[in-house]
Amino acid sequence: MQEISIIGLEGFPFVKTGDNLAILIVETTDKENISINNGDIIVIAQKVVSKANGRVVQPKTAKPSDRAEKVAEITSKDARFVELVLKEAKRIVKASQEILIVENKSGLICINSGIDKSNVSGEDSFTLLPEDSDESARKIRAQIMKLTGKKVAVIISDTYSRPFRKGQVGFAIGLAGIHPFKDYRGQRDLFNYILRVKNVALADEIASAAELVMGQGAEGIPVAIVKNVRRAELDGTFSAESLNISKEEDLFKGTM
Repeated sequence: MQEISIIGLEGFPFVKTGDNLAILIVETTDKENISINNGDIIVIAQKVVSKANGRVVQPKTAKPSDRAEKVAEITSKDARFVELVLKEAKRIVKASQEILIVENKSGLICINSGIDKSNVSGEDSFTLLPEDSDESARKIRAQIMKLTGKKVAVIISDTYSRPFRKGQVGFAIGLAGIHPFKDYRGQRDLFNYILRVKNVALADEIASAAELVMGQGAEGIPVAIVKNVRRAELDGTFSAESLNISKEEDLFKGTM
């Protein structure tokens, strides 16, 4: 029987700038009598990574550029907030009264450059996405393995909308020590047919599954440990950016 366990770290302390997430994770698992074992995948909410890295901003202190003023007119958003969005973006994908979608510096297509207010203390405080989510994941993974002596993987997750689907699900925006895909292409199915396009975004599936225990509201569970994912390849140097569709691969470019 195949079984996967997802354990949320309840009682995790509120994170502030400069906190060492690896130490907090290990201390919390010890306090909750949860073991960290070889092969475990530790999923960490982007919000606490951003807080630990000091990626908290106050839009009211931003000085909007002329471009930000123009985009603010189109979107009916505060020009100071738009300035922060543009600083985190490579290009604007769509700007309208309904939404401001950009491609951020890591190639992630997201609303408002991923700038978010939820679960951030302070009336005018927002978090930015980590500057380099993969690098953050690598550092946290290395420290956890040093503290525990166990070989683990780390995924940094965030929630995003999906084209043509309502609601949001968890996405892997940073990772270390895990192959983001399970590639079935070239293999045969139960009826001996050769699979040609089946390349499963395993890192996204794990991030989304972990969200079932982490939640998005007042649950206060920013870290989950996922155990016994047999399909996961926990080795090598990979990047969450490989999950992003390039302009050349975009099947919907130029459509109405």
